[in-house]
Amino acid sequence: MADDDRQQWGGGNPPGNPEQPEQPVSPESAGRGRIRYQDESTTPREPTLAEQRARIAAEKRREEQHRAELAAAEAKTKRRRRIMIGGGATVGVVALVAAMYSASEISNEANASQEYCATDQSGQPGVRDQDQFCDENYVNSHQGYHSGGMFFMPIFLPGGGIGGYNSYRYAYTPAGVSAPPIGSPASGSSFTKPSGSTIKDSSGKTIQRGGFGINNKSGSSGS
Repeated sequence: MADDDRQQWGGGNPPGNPEQPEQPVSPESAGRGRIRYQDESTTPREPTLAEQRARIAAEKRREEQHRAELAAAEAKTKRRRRIMIGGGATVGVVALVAAMYSASEISNEANASQEYCATDQSGQPGVRDQDQFCDENYVNSHQGYHSGGMFFMPIFLPGGGIGGYNSYRYAYTPAGVSAPPIGSPASGSSFTKPSGSTIKDSSGKTIQRGGFGINNKSGSSGS
């Protein structure tokens, strides 16, 4: 290049001249904007005391929660088992009582005593008569009367008037025995009302229930 040209640019190289030297780079600008990476050879940082305590506390909370869940599940299983056992026992007891009651009812029906009206002969059943002669309303409406468990029906004379009274009482057959026909001897029967036994009237209606409880449904008079 001519000397005149160098003088024009102040003694330096003009722009774009390959002979122009590079500007030096400072150490500050050389490290700016760079990212450092840890490789496998980098030693990991030890956790701080606060980090160690936080990690231990978290592990402890997880263990406590796990134990609580196990305890809750076990308690639920025990409650379900008790309910099932209690329910089964209740059903078993109810079924047993029902079976016993049914068997007792069948037995009581088969062994029921029968109540009927019979003449009183020196304190013993004599002959079976009409059941209405042991009905207080019927007896009173036919000039008779009732006293001490006995019914008295008048004996009308052919010419009029009353020639005395016939006495009647309720008689009871032995268990499982039917009442004799009207006019037949009341053999084997008693004026004593059986206690705790099922008793039926002559129509088959239950007037006293035995077995699991006695239920007197009749105003019948007996000793």
